[in-house]
Amino acid sequence: MSSARFDGLRIGVIGPLAPPAGGMALQTEQLARLLGDAGARVELLQTNAPYRPGWVARVPGLRAGFRLLPYLLRLWRMLARQDVIHLMANSGWAWHLFAAPAIWLAHWRGTPLVVNYRGGGAAEFLQGAQSQVRATMRRASALIVPSGFLLDVFGRFGMAASIVPNIVDLSRYAPARAGAEKGMGPHLIVTRNLETIYDNASAIRALALLREHYPTAHLTIAGSGPERANLQALVAQLGLGEAVHFAGRLDRAAMAALYRSADLMWNPSRKDNMPNSVLEALASGVPVVSTAVGGVPYLLEHGRTGWLVEPAQPDALADAAAQVLDKAELRASLIDAGLEEVQRYTWERVAPALLNTYRQAISTRRPQ
Repeated sequence: MSSARFDGLRIGVIGPLAPPAGGMALQTEQLARLLGDAGARVELLQTNAPYRPGWVARVPGLRAGFRLLPYLLRLWRMLARQDVIHLMANSGWAWHLFAAPAIWLAHWRGTPLVVNYRGGGAAEFLQGAQSQVRATMRRASALIVPSGFLLDVFGRFGMAASIVPNIVDLSRYAPARAGAEKGMGPHLIVTRNLETIYDNASAIRALALLREHYPTAHLTIAGSGPERANLQALVAQLGLGEAVHFAGRLDRAAMAALYRSADLMWNPSRKDNMPNSVLEALASGVPVVSTAVGGVPYLLEHGRTGWLVEPAQPDALADAAAQVLDKAELRASLIDAGLEEVQRYTWERVAPALLNTYRQAISTRRPQ
């Protein structure tokens, strides 16, 4: 257990929850649970609460108001009860609808608020909205980001941040037991949602190329999203048939089991920050071949903790996978270095920095 204790500290955590079970939702749920286990009194406010009544979800212009108004009312009430607020923030409409109002309301109510910004599209978002974001961020008590990549991005736009990394649960994600049996042929996995930004199509094309060298290689894609039909059509077009399995959205236990069954993970994303999936793979003893986009090079060191390639190049993904699968010494060194690296992202390592951030934020609280 971490030596950092949050005993009696009243912390409001604001962020999305599953479904959908993306990285930000999982980090929100995990943070609230870990803070509670460390003695904090946690109140959780969900930004993506289900629509009530359900039919509102089918009316785009109406659904934002039906979600926003109850959110603002619960937020205002919660602010009066907390010592500090931990706000999970992202780009685009999520910022304008949920993050910015929370920062301004906390400022007006005099409640310290820590912005935890994440997302690989920060540079593009800030380029178009930097004046509004800067004005809002001046009302926050602190800005923390999970990676050096976002630290640099915000620095370029004149906003100071500090790094508090994502957290990986090593009690859940761990290497397969020695001697555990795996299936026939190399098993590759992709654990990203089925969206164009994550470029699952390149992984499927890479599998077709890899099977020229490893005819029994097969791929599991764990995630859901709007691109599923297009990706299934691509599988059929390339004649891959049952070599590609769409597992859909998996719960945490099933995802951990999937990692343990894998020989290699592809992360073919076109845009990224600090993907939890990469941390989970490293913790599971699975070598990672990833595109060198966004914050990934801050997370993986090419040739030591992972293998980096340029985005949208299936041949590079296939070649890198073949190298890692062919060379036992390289594969072993990547696994060992990955297991060592992931120790930096445990709750035991992250909690003291988070507690210090909260204490500093609370020390700036304005008298009411």
